[in-house]
Amino acid sequence: MIYLDHAATTAVREEVLFEMLPYFSNQYGNASSLYSIGRSSKIAIENARLKVARAINANQKEIYFTSGGSESNNLALKGICYLNKNKKKHIITSKIEHPSVLNTCKSLENDGFEVTYLNVDSEGFISLEELENRIKDNTVLISIMFANNEIGTIQNIEKIGKIARKYNVLFHTDCVQAVGNELIDVKKMNIDLLSMSAHKFYGPKGVGALFVRNGIDFFKIQDGGHQEKNKRAGTENVSGIVGLGKAIELAYKDYNYEKLRITELRDYCIDEIFKRFSNVKLNGSRNNRLAGNVNVSFKNINSEELLLKLDEKGICVSVGSACSSGIQEPSHVLTSIGLMKEYLSGTLRITIGMENTKKDIDLFLDNLEKIINSIKTK
Repeated sequence: MIYLDHAATTAVREEVLFEMLPYFSNQYGNASSLYSIGRSSKIAIENARLKVARAINANQKEIYFTSGGSESNNLALKGICYLNKNKKKHIITSKIEHPSVLNTCKSLENDGFEVTYLNVDSEGFISLEELENRIKDNTVLISIMFANNEIGTIQNIEKIGKIARKYNVLFHTDCVQAVGNELIDVKKMNIDLLSMSAHKFYGPKGVGALFVRNGIDFFKIQDGGHQEKNKRAGTENVSGIVGLGKAIELAYKDYNYEKLRITELRDYCIDEIFKRFSNVKLNGSRNNRLAGNVNVSFKNINSEELLLKLDEKGICVSVGSACSSGIQEPSHVLTSIGLMKEYLSGTLRITIGMENTKKDIDLFLDNLEKIINSIKTK
């Protein structure tokens, strides 16, 4: 199998699994228990919290563990908005956010909040001028994703953070695709809240984290116990949290080498696609995009047919976000960047990861070329 869908999920690294295993059996204590086996789990959680904090230049006390990116996004947006509902009720986001942000914003609109959805240009960038012009006296939060999960475009997060700080507005970024793939410094980038998910950087599924800058309070949206400083109820997923900590530690240990290697594979893949195919478009920024992201659209081609025929050859790619698979409507990201109708249904997202090689890319391209030629000659 050639796996080229790392934006959807990644395999758990062996080192990560090895570190997790004891917490399924020998060290199974509840972290809220006071006896030694419970204290051992508590120590493991705090060690993981420290690893996450170090990776993004945060403080250990600013990290809250969750079940993943969607919960982190919900907790960030609802937590801030519900706490401030009697003072400020305006939110700014973009039209190309992940569904966990967009649908949370729709829910908040039903609760009486006003949401401004910023347009993006043909490469998926918001306008910093429009962002600044849309800020109101009652704007409580700006939520703009660090890097888009479909087209890979990386926003100018540091400048967005400066604008938010200038107007005393809190800034949240959905960093699910960026953690492990980009260097992140919450202090330098003026980030107030940040969401991440372990399974995007070779950690386990079902665990994530939310960074909340020290001094910022937020409403607890889940009733129950007093875990995570009384902000996120539920027995801690110790093994998952340990896995997240190890995965993020390894991601940045290998960062420089892997970033360069994967970027070279990405650029090779893009160049070869334009050599081999006509009537094809690259979606997103050519250079300012995630290292492993290649999102291309073929004119008058059915991408689902491409995906299934590639799958028959043991090659895994995506037609878009895994969270939106099965939905027949065109991608909200692709329509927002103005992709022409004849290209909308022919989009493939190829996302390269640590186990991929140039041979994988060549085999994928060879098979893709044969499949498209066979479709065109029908």
